[in-house]
Amino acid sequence: MPKAPINGIELYYESHGDDSAPAIIFAHGRGGNHMSWWQQVAAFFGEFRCITFDHRGWGASIAEHGTPLRENFIDDLTALLDYLKIDKTFLVAQSMGGFSCLGFALAHPERTLGLVLGDTTGGVATEGTLAALNNTNPAPEGPARSLSASFIQDNQALTFLYQQVQGLNPPRGEDGVISGFRREDGHQVEDFAGWQIPTLLIVGKEDSIFPPEVIAEVQKAIPGSRMEIVPGAAHSAHFEQAAVFNGYLSELFASVRSGTVAGAAAG
Repeated sequence: MPKAPINGIELYYESHGDDSAPAIIFAHGRGGNHMSWWQQVAAFFGEFRCITFDHRGWGASIAEHGTPLRENFIDDLTALLDYLKIDKTFLVAQSMGGFSCLGFALAHPERTLGLVLGDTTGGVATEGTLAALNNTNPAPEGPARSLSASFIQDNQALTFLYQQVQGLNPPRGEDGVISGFRREDGHQVEDFAGWQIPTLLIVGKEDSIFPPEVIAEVQKAIPGSRMEIVPGAAHSAHFEQAAVFNGYLSELFASVRSGTVAGAAAG
């Protein structure tokens, strides 16, 4: 099991593909771990170096019970990239992973080739974003919290797999993740002054945690960002509609690598 000894813990990670290829970091959500990205790794490891990892306190990245988790995410990601000797990378996040990826991009724009925020605000806390969040209804429990009703009905095996992946995480109490998205001291418009990182926002049309109207407020805060709404998906568009999600990733990666970054307007 590959583990990076960083920041006082051993962080579990996997690297798939040629080490000399352009890198993609995939950062999972609160209900997932490195295995959440199996459909993305399979699609991209032939052309890219795909790095998946378990955030501290998730999966096989064991952290002492009760220690800060989310507060270490950005430093952990930075240290992992340094450990792997990756200078620049694409960043792809889902939900909680937005804390890691957007935070890293803000701290290290020169190391960020492109940013994809999947079903997440990334911690953006503008007045409009927080107001839209406060207008959302409580998300249901169980699989329906993250998966659309149609997906659950039509894909019982994948729904079971989704729950099995989640079950690999150790039990935790309050980890500061859910509340962290509603903190008023999060990222503000002024934090994005001079922002030039190609940024793609992807959200499931049926996402009840971060509905499209919430992500639309995030788009207003990030200059030049592009937003895509995925039908037939809720809070896990990368899992529910992987072909659509991967298609948007391919477009962003290709435009960055060709030097013709496209999509400053909403999709």
